[in-house]
Amino acid sequence: MSVIVQEPQTEQVDQLIFNDFNINVATANGSGSQTSNNMLIRSLYKMGIPVTGKNLFPSNIQGLPTWYNIRLSKDGYLARRERVEIMICMNGATVAEDMASVVPGGIILYDDSLPVADHRKDVKFYPMPVRELVKAANLPYNLQRYIANMVYVGVAAYLLEIEMDEIKDALAWNFGGKTKPIELNWSMVTAAYDWAKANLTNDQPYRVRRMTGFNEGTLLVDGNTASAMGAIFAGFTFAAWYPITPSTSIAEALADYAAKLRRDPETQKATYAIVQAEDELAAIGMVMGAGWAGARAMTATSGPGISLMSEFVGYGYFAEIPAVIWDVQRMGPSTGLPTRTSQGDLLAAHTLGHGDGRHPVLIPADPAECFEMAGTAFDLAERLQTPVFVLSDLDIGMNIWITKKFEYPEKPLDRGKVLSAEQLAKFKEEHNGQRWGRYLDVDGDGIPYRTLPGTDHPGAAYFTRGTGHTEYATYSERPHDWENNMLRLARKFETARTLVPAPVIDEVEGATIGIISMGSNHPAIVEARARLREQGIESSYLRVRALPINDAVRAFVEKYDKVYVVENNRDGQLYEILLVDLHEVGYKLVSVAKCDGLPLSARWITEQIAK
Repeated sequence: MSVIVQEPQTEQVDQLIFNDFNINVATANGSGSQTSNNMLIRSLYKMGIPVTGKNLFPSNIQGLPTWYNIRLSKDGYLARRERVEIMICMNGATVAEDMASVVPGGIILYDDSLPVADHRKDVKFYPMPVRELVKAANLPYNLQRYIANMVYVGVAAYLLEIEMDEIKDALAWNFGGKTKPIELNWSMVTAAYDWAKANLTNDQPYRVRRMTGFNEGTLLVDGNTASAMGAIFAGFTFAAWYPITPSTSIAEALADYAAKLRRDPETQKATYAIVQAEDELAAIGMVMGAGWAGARAMTATSGPGISLMSEFVGYGYFAEIPAVIWDVQRMGPSTGLPTRTSQGDLLAAHTLGHGDGRHPVLIPADPAECFEMAGTAFDLAERLQTPVFVLSDLDIGMNIWITKKFEYPEKPLDRGKVLSAEQLAKFKEEHNGQRWGRYLDVDGDGIPYRTLPGTDHPGAAYFTRGTGHTEYATYSERPHDWENNMLRLARKFETARTLVPAPVIDEVEGATIGIISMGSNHPAIVEARARLREQGIESSYLRVRALPINDAVRAFVEKYDKVYVVENNRDGQLYEILLVDLHEVGYKLVSVAKCDGLPLSARWITEQIAK
């Protein structure tokens, strides 16, 4: 082992850099670093600094390398950034590559017990006596490796001048006010801070300062938590799921919130049911049954899960059963990279199942939209009587984002065309003598009327069929009946175009190009447009929030000679969908796609468009 000894220096730093740099923390999975990293990001957020965290972790429980990237941006940019100015090295297995990743002029904090063979001359090194400080604390052995991460919190707080009161508040928040763990961890943070103050010369340029404005009216939350809370407020009554990364925490958060918020005020009995099924097939089968019975039913899964759910989803489409399916996307195909992000399920979700059929897909860009689109998804599923997908991804779902505060849903739940016994009795009278048929298109929008089990009317019952059927739900193999039904389902899909969330469009006068993207790419697009502007390239931007697309997308493409479709998958799946729907103007579209498992960066997008 070679230890770098830094001679005390007294010269002043020529120029300080405030609130505009990247911190990358390298640890081993299962070492407890999540607590330390959450403390850092939360304390910076509470200081008003625009900050975002990206967790790059392996698909094992313990031992393999993990990195946590914290970006501070005084200008409010929240996309992943490749540059690393501050490296915190706590993992000997990756210390060489971690140190090599730091930009010239950066700094490296490292556990002084790591095998550091040599060091660069263009960065500053700050050794941390992690073992010595932990040993001095006289902690139980089983806690030492977890508490050790508090050393880099204390040293970083000193060097960067993070307010210690905010770190203590973040620690208390993380442990829910539990006194003992707060005291244990805080003692290590303060010991490390005091050691750094006494032994390190703070001649490096990076500092933080309290800001105002940007973080006001916001939350710091991950997308899976927001999705679960959205489902609570959307009136979910049934959920079935099977554990899979990265969607598991939706179901876990849903169970936690429902236990507190969804109980009968008089009896205190649960007004919901959540089932951990034996597999994804069982989960989606339960959801279909619950949706048919009138429950607001949902599941949460990822790519391998929706592959298994294919037949049931096709059944839900054809039998016209409401269901909401959260797909927190990860890198496929197959098992793929379970802990890497992707937008590779777009085509699968949109067309899941054999035969002709397409499904509405909602695409949130941040946790606030995860919350909002939960309500939209349930309303659409019931209004359209069909499975609706919400396509989040690992970046949104499992990383912490600054997002606007959730808006309390004021409008009532939209149950769609559900007939009560009284309405069924009047149906013939109110529809020009037409008797009710379960699959009859009375209104011309492709959406039939339905009844729920238990409706007290002799004509309410019907056969729910995944086989050929007439408008009155009787079995039929007649070509005319089959074609009529399929064409009606196509009309319903066209109706969906008018009901799903519209795209968000930012048009700039004088723009020479258009950019279309979706979901978690949004922060990178915002920053890339600013970079392009610096190069004299003005762009307009359309963010797709749902499929099927509506006429606004066509109008946007028609305005520009070239429109770049930016997405996080290999094949350009959104690009392919747009080519089909906008085939007359498809020649204007240019696919910009990447599939390395990481969130897109503004630098990469800028390079692809500007070249």
